[in-house]
Amino acid sequence: MKKILAIIAGSFCCCVIATAQRTYTLQQLKDSALHNNIAIRNARHGIDAAHQQRKEAFTKYFPNVSGTGLWFNANRGMAQTTVNPSEMISPDLGASLAQMLPAEALAALFNPISISMMKNGTIGSLMAVQPVFAGGQIINGNKLAKVGEDVSRLQLQLSENEVEKTAEQYFWQLASLQEKLKTVDAVDTLLAGIHKDVDVAVRAGLAMRNDLLQVQLRQNDLQSQRLKLQNGISIIRLLLSQYCGLRDTSFVIDHSAAEKEADANNCQLLIVNCQLENLPEYQLLGKQVEATNLQKKLAVAQNLPTVAVGAGYNYHNLLDNNHTFGMLFATVSVPISDWWGGSHAIKRRKIDLQQAQEQLEDNAELLKIRMQNAWNGVQEARQQLQLAQRSIEQAEENLRLHRDYYRAGTSRMSDLLEAQLLYQQSLDKHTDAFADYHNKLLEYKQATGQLH
Repeated sequence: MKKILAIIAGSFCCCVIATAQRTYTLQQLKDSALHNNIAIRNARHGIDAAHQQRKEAFTKYFPNVSGTGLWFNANRGMAQTTVNPSEMISPDLGASLAQMLPAEALAALFNPISISMMKNGTIGSLMAVQPVFAGGQIINGNKLAKVGEDVSRLQLQLSENEVEKTAEQYFWQLASLQEKLKTVDAVDTLLAGIHKDVDVAVRAGLAMRNDLLQVQLRQNDLQSQRLKLQNGISIIRLLLSQYCGLRDTSFVIDHSAAEKEADANNCQLLIVNCQLENLPEYQLLGKQVEATNLQKKLAVAQNLPTVAVGAGYNYHNLLDNNHTFGMLFATVSVPISDWWGGSHAIKRRKIDLQQAQEQLEDNAELLKIRMQNAWNGVQEARQQLQLAQRSIEQAEENLRLHRDYYRAGTSRMSDLLEAQLLYQQSLDKHTDAFADYHNKLLEYKQATGQLH
């Protein structure tokens, strides 16, 4: 039984370790971020809403069918009048009636009569109205809805670019901290060797105990750096896990494939092929001009006559009998007083269109400057990385010489530890330059629309 429990516990530990050791590449993290990030989901909802708005605008091409029903019961008839027969009987007819009718009937005939109708009733109608001419409101409204859908898709692309950029920035921050932790491990091994040599020399009376204390102080400082790096790695993992929708926070990353993909020679070819029209930011500016132009046309259309034809079927029982009838009709609506305010609205839309066109031209120049500046940043970061690589070689040789000098008794421990510190700083600078190069390359890809 104990053996079985031991096997189960061992298997569980292996599963935990395997989960803790899960490795992600840059592409896997970006794919996860694109699938789980809230900004992407919101942008996709925006596309769905714009698509529904476009379908709604399309329905304006078809007849507008409406039905109306009304039942009423008034406290008195809505149609009331008084009929005076004496006003309608001529003198000759009156003389004849006087001879034919008794006096009481003749008197009643000449009394006023009150008539009341439509005290209650039911009315129903079914109408279908087809617009024939609306000044272009329906056509331009559909075009504007199509532009809105295109804008939503471009905004999704921008959101995807931003999510990819942020995920990759977190990736390289984590890679940088992991490399610095490896540097600390390497320097710790180096200091352990120096500590061993100095300890032997102190025991033999060939070195002062102060040299050993200097090494121990440097080791303590290195442990402090290790703690800071471990805490930084833990925080970046949490941020990256939340941003990409990962369930575990104990993963590691593999940046070897990303290093090969980010070769600067390939980037030199990319700068030749990038065009301003491929940028979603530029396309959004173009859609803004298109939308403003359509809004100007709509402002003009709202001040033009509208023509519609229709057909209807009606029912009522207002005169105490059921009555149904059908009809065809045509309507013409001509705005007259609205032209006063409408003319100013058209002028305002023309000004908006001019502003959108000027903004397109101005921002196009800024986008070109951004592309060139991003490329300059890539070139500078690449040169800094090469300098950092040479600095490592020089610092490594300097450390080797000072260690030999100390063993030979011609150099102080402080000089050896200073050489060790310079070596560690050169490694850290190389790590920073490496991360900065990839971040600059990322900014260049975003500036030239090549993130996908």
